[in-house]
Amino acid sequence: MKKRTLADRIAHGVRVEPTARGPLSADLNVVLPLLREQFEGCGDVLYHRFQTSNSRDALIVYINGMADVISIDHDVLKRMLEPENAFSASSLAELRAWLTVTDSKEHHAYEEILPELFGGRPILLVDGIPGALSLGLVHCEKRGVEEPQAESVIRGARDGFTETLNLNLTLLRKRLKTPALKMDTFSLGRYSETNVSVAFIQGIARDEIVSSVKNRLKRIDIDGIVESGMIEELIEDDVYSPFPQLQTTERPDVAVAAMLEGRVLILTDNTPFVMIAPTTLWSMLQSPEDYYERFLIGTLIRWLRYVFFLFALLAPSVYVATLTFHQEMVPTTLLLRITQSREEIPFPALMEALIMEITFEALREAGVRLPKQIGSAVSIVGALVIGQAAIQAGLVSAPMVMIVAITGIASFMLPQYAFNIALRILRFPIMIMSGMFGLYGLILCILIIISHLCILRSFDVPYLTPIAPIKTGSFKDTLIRAPIGFMRRRPAAYANPGNPKRQVEPPKGENK
Repeated sequence: MKKRTLADRIAHGVRVEPTARGPLSADLNVVLPLLREQFEGCGDVLYHRFQTSNSRDALIVYINGMADVISIDHDVLKRMLEPENAFSASSLAELRAWLTVTDSKEHHAYEEILPELFGGRPILLVDGIPGALSLGLVHCEKRGVEEPQAESVIRGARDGFTETLNLNLTLLRKRLKTPALKMDTFSLGRYSETNVSVAFIQGIARDEIVSSVKNRLKRIDIDGIVESGMIEELIEDDVYSPFPQLQTTERPDVAVAAMLEGRVLILTDNTPFVMIAPTTLWSMLQSPEDYYERFLIGTLIRWLRYVFFLFALLAPSVYVATLTFHQEMVPTTLLLRITQSREEIPFPALMEALIMEITFEALREAGVRLPKQIGSAVSIVGALVIGQAAIQAGLVSAPMVMIVAITGIASFMLPQYAFNIALRILRFPIMIMSGMFGLYGLILCILIIISHLCILRSFDVPYLTPIAPIKTGSFKDTLIRAPIGFMRRRPAAYANPGNPKRQVEPPKGENK
């Protein structure tokens, strides 16, 4: 039977495994053909074969664009070619000590060098020496540390995570100068080999939560990981729930604050979004600025956010239900004005609300997809122009435009984009039920949502904690934001019960 080439196996959907396995030979004439077969069709994998100063064959294999060619020339080739350096290494240990590259690793098997090579590290082999060295001469184009794009910063650090995993880990280490900060890194994806790190503070995070995160990640068997959202869907508790069960952030200060509460971070290479597990409903409604401003300001803004959270979810449905079935609940003067504005409207209130909501959602999505310079302008101007034109054309009433506009503004107040999307999804079935059954349908939908939230869990942590189940010790950072001096204990749902205190209580008589 004719042996399939690597390209044939890929074309037939066969999972590609290293064609060469086992110990690396000391003979370059044996190693080089096997490497060429493994990287058949990979034009970016370059081979540079040369002779050292004592006439021994050597080979450097690297990926064009990922390896630092200048450092290879200066620190490896120049040193090995110049006669005055007297190359005479006879083992990997001697070769590693002889080179001037401090970051180097010894490898003795073919399958060991593949992830090193695809990580950008050049591979050095010398004829007569079994094994290879991977050199830390990596050079990849990467974005520098910038202000987060998806999370506006009012007060706080303005450095954000980037697409480089090692840099993101450095941003965490910069803020937590303790050996208790643990980072466990492994790869996911049969083809992508995407590096994923689990970061937590040992002694603060619960061991069962850390184990649950790691076990769920290690069970993933997929061809490739392109973005952290794919991991989120593969490890969350209830994939059919509209509510996000992991919090995402681009801000290192938010990530560090979460770890100090006992939560676990999941960092993925090639994306600036870091996932935080577990999470709750209240975490989705909290903003970092709640803690950076004085507690009175933080509490008032948090209450305002809670009120408009209800507006974003229920305002159009309450309007539709009231006008359709419960006109007696509206003051007479207001009802007369609304009736006058709806005299020439050909649609019932439900259809009117659906038209406006769908139009507003389309404008919002268009604003996201357009370039930043014109996206916001188009969405705002479009909403104003279309709303005014629809009123003048007699398709919708002015009160409905007001309700939809207030609902849109309310949704913009929510800090988490994924949670905002969940409310936008739920708004439509609630409106339909309210248009069909009035307030009875509205209350039924609310009860269904609350029941779902009561049984929903994020890594075995109840989604409504500390309200359901009740944990009174955590109330100081839920409905209100108590002064920092009063929040002496970490959230009981996340933190290790053996280390619950985040600050020591001051002696009696001193200011608290």
